Amino acid sequence: MSLVDLQNLYLQLLNNFPPSLQPIISIGLVVVILYSLFKVIKKDWIFLIALIVLLPGSKPILQSVWQGLVAFIKFLLNTK
Repeated sequence: MSLVDLQNLYLQLLNNFPPSLQPIISIGLVVVILYSLFKVIKKDWIFLIALIVLLPGSKPILQSVWQGLVAFIKFLLNTK
């Protein structure tokens, strides 16, 4: 399932409601998603701590990836 498919499902859901209720439905969905995310983080907080502990070790890898992306973007911008 791609992001486009997810967006189409969201738009189909909103089309089932009158235009005056669509903002309320959108806000309700955001609240439900944020609440669910909070519950997951609260339940699995040990994984969040492990991520924070292991993140400094991945800094050289992230720098290498960033340098590669910058070089690729520079290549694309210079090719006309």
